[in-house]
Amino acid sequence: MNSKLTLLAIIEILSALSMGVAIMATTYLLLRYIGKKRYDINQNNQAFGIFMASILFSVGYLVSSVIHPLLSLFRILSTKDNDTFHLLISFIGYGAIYILLAYIVALAVCFLGALIYNYITPIDEIQELKNNNLAVALVVGSIIITLSLMTHDGVELLIESFIPYPDQYPT
Repeated sequence: MNSKLTLLAIIEILSALSMGVAIMATTYLLLRYIGKKRYDINQNNQAFGIFMASILFSVGYLVSSVIHPLLSLFRILSTKDNDTFHLLISFIGYGAIYILLAYIVALAVCFLGALIYNYITPIDEIQELKNNNLAVALVVGSIIITLSLMTHDGVELLIESFIPYPDQYPT
């Protein structure tokens, strides 16, 4: 049995669960706060619920783009002669940075998608969400999800660019 691989699997499962719950809870609370305080949208609004669900999905999907770069990072870190504790700390530190970066990008993609669509259409989508217009919620939600699907690979590549690859041709 490969103890480093087992450690990676356990860390990945635990970090995905803990960070996933934390990211989803933070995003939910942020959206609920903005909806209530800034736009006076009550909690029983189905249209805003659909809108929130699409953002939650998009954020989760974009943050999941961290998985492959983290696996590459772990493989690079595990080739060095480090003890398991140092490997664990390095992996968790890089993972936190990568997840935070992906989370910020995910929020930006969702915000910009909704903002741009709001400006190019003749209706005020926020007001329509406030009025519980389900059709608008479905369209805006679909646009946000589509944008997250289209930007997923770019986010993954962005995270991958931060991996400390060893120099292939030392000078």
